[in-house]
Amino acid sequence: MPKPPSRRNKATSAASTDSTSAANSVNEDISQQEDPGSATITISAVEVPDLTEQEINDRLLLERKVERAFFEAGKALMELRDRRLYRSMHKTFDEYCRSRFGYTRMAATYKIAAATVMENLSTIGLQNAEITTDGLQPPQMSTIGLQNVEMSTSGLQILPTNERQVRPLVALEAEVQRTAWQQAVQVAGGKVPTGRIVKDVVQRIMERTKVPNTYQLGEVCQIIVKDNSELRGKGGCWAIVSAVNEFSCIVRVWDGEYTIGLQHLKSFNYLPQECQQMLSLSDRITQVYSDSLEETVKNLLQLLGKVNRPYLTAVEEKLLTLLESEYWRIP
Repeated sequence: MPKPPSRRNKATSAASTDSTSAANSVNEDISQQEDPGSATITISAVEVPDLTEQEINDRLLLERKVERAFFEAGKALMELRDRRLYRSMHKTFDEYCRSRFGYTRMAATYKIAAATVMENLSTIGLQNAEITTDGLQPPQMSTIGLQNVEMSTSGLQILPTNERQVRPLVALEAEVQRTAWQQAVQVAGGKVPTGRIVKDVVQRIMERTKVPNTYQLGEVCQIIVKDNSELRGKGGCWAIVSAVNEFSCIVRVWDGEYTIGLQHLKSFNYLPQECQQMLSLSDRITQVYSDSLEETVKNLLQLLGKVNRPYLTAVEEKLLTLLESEYWRIP
């Protein structure tokens, strides 16, 4: 007895017939046109919803985090160094940076210096987007003209977004850093300038006030504050040159490292052996100093950081030895 046809076969056959009919219908429609190549295909547009107020807020905050990443890294390295939080694992900060982050001494120093420059620019209100308490950008900020940028707390406020834009500014004094950054923003048409633009601006400024840098690594100098508020409290301190830039030096003092312009340094003209003695003294003080020390101890270390001779008296030596035995944690 023959089996009845399968329902599945019928459905497949019907579907095939419908598909063929639809294709023929399309061909007939196209063939009826004078030029099939001019057939118009209508595509429905997909509407992209605008960002909500919360999404705009989130975007701005996340963008700020990206822009400030190098600044936060520099500040973190500075705190790790100044508080000697590496002391349980490594004898020196250089060794710690190389082991933990793969940074050379110079790379870590530049990151810290870049963070200092960024902080200097921030103190006068230079910000890429003025963020209100709820994280939103005021409407008026987006309508300010960019051709004639007035860099002030009331003008368009722009900050660097990466270390390359900041590094050329390290060699300049704080006030000159701000001027150079303003000029670089103007050259960039009111936008965040590239590192190349900043470097060119800095170079032009330096060429107008060029002073040859004759300092050498390990040389002991005295810090001259003059009218530089950034060096307040460091007047008269001895400093050991740890890096020589074209128009500044990175120096070690009793509580950390600083980038200082040549006009704020005066050599003690010590002999090489005397410079080595001061380097040893610097290491001893650094190993004792931390922000958590009592004010009396800090003041004593600061006084040792201002001695204008390449040696300690017998009493000073006894006091420093006592502090070392009390506060120096040997890894």
